[in-house]
Amino acid sequence: MAQARPGDAPPIHDLVGIGFGPSNVAMAIALSEHNARAGRQDAVTAQFFEVQPRFGWHRGMLIDDATMQVSFLKDLVTLRNPASEFSFLCYLKSRGRLVDFINHKSLFPLRVEFHDYLEWAAAQVDDMVCYGHEVVGVTPVLSDGVVEHLDVTVRSGEGLALHRARNLVIGTGLRPLMPEGVERTEHVWHTSELLTRVEGMAGAAPSRFIVVGAGQSAAENVAYLHRRFPGAEVCAVFTRYGYSPADDSGFANRIFDPEAVDEFFTAPEDVKRGLMDYHRNTNYSVVDIDLIDDLYRQMYQEKVLGTERLRFLNVSRLTEVKEDPGAGVRATVRSLVTGEETPLDADAVVFATGYRPADPLGLLGEVADRCLRDEEGRVRVGRDYRIGTEPGVRCGIYVQGGTEHTHGITSSLLSNTAVRVGEILDSLLGRSPGSGSGAARTVADGTGRTAR
Repeated sequence: MAQARPGDAPPIHDLVGIGFGPSNVAMAIALSEHNARAGRQDAVTAQFFEVQPRFGWHRGMLIDDATMQVSFLKDLVTLRNPASEFSFLCYLKSRGRLVDFINHKSLFPLRVEFHDYLEWAAAQVDDMVCYGHEVVGVTPVLSDGVVEHLDVTVRSGEGLALHRARNLVIGTGLRPLMPEGVERTEHVWHTSELLTRVEGMAGAAPSRFIVVGAGQSAAENVAYLHRRFPGAEVCAVFTRYGYSPADDSGFANRIFDPEAVDEFFTAPEDVKRGLMDYHRNTNYSVVDIDLIDDLYRQMYQEKVLGTERLRFLNVSRLTEVKEDPGAGVRATVRSLVTGEETPLDADAVVFATGYRPADPLGLLGEVADRCLRDEEGRVRVGRDYRIGTEPGVRCGIYVQGGTEHTHGITSSLLSNTAVRVGEILDSLLGRSPGSGSGAARTVADGTGRTAR
């Protein structure tokens, strides 16, 4: 634990961001727009660190015909500032496709196009980010027994460097989730690495793939592999009878509204659990109905023609995967109804088993011991996305993600990104006595408010 001493401290940033995915890109944009409006005295100084060598967001799933599941209007800025120059529409204008997109009559752009938009937006605020820099630790800096600043240790090709912050915003995203006891290998993949693995099979002639899972990514993997390898059989394995359609009706989509976050945050715990159960079918283990119809149509056509390459092993579970180095894998699929086991040799097994949020306290070291938890051991997070801390911590620690238990289903989704970063910025500025360089000099009470 560092003790602040005059003359030996590194330059102080009002905000240090860990990670530079869509959420923290949106944060950087909000800061950029604020600083453009504010005078020099009220500007907020910020620096973001990203371990990747350049911006990238789910690159392994940028299938050429896959579309976004969220409206383009829920981009990085529009719900916060419809007049922003960082909007998806401004991106289209810069690419010369605005009229073409309008004529397309769709709210849902291709995923590769939206990724290009994110790259375009990130490039406009790249003066705030250091790529190829990994945050490896955070240390509290004490002044008269109070944590006034946080020292952020960053590792790059040039070695270790120290950055001091008045506030942190953690946007480290999600981590691929594999079944217990299953490790990723040359022939055992997670959907997040699909395209990278497929590129590594250049020149090969695979005979069979197995895809495990019943959500959107699983169905997209099945469709892509079936199309990409016309000589291969693709087996989809899931415990249901079939894919379940996503509920994207107007009323159900209200669960993603900014106002729904307010309501969820203040609701009793039993109501929160009920809302999550009621509306899981808007996002979890569900598939776009058009894709479901396409897959069923393809399966039926192959049955008619006697050329079945698309197999659905439903009401079944993958119980074992054994890798044969250099030759693929031997998998065992068991029927949940009869108990019958079917051995399948495959070139690869793809697990579409989702993601888990990164531990928001994982990098905080001693600071984590000063963060508050609820009765179930979960991190306490205020309405402004600030982690609740002991009174002796004057720094703000904000999280983008990992707040499903407090803020609802939009925690890790794009739907509220623009609004969320505006709320974090408002909180950061609201805790300042009047200038960006003096941000966060008041004491957090751990509830989302500020004790003054």
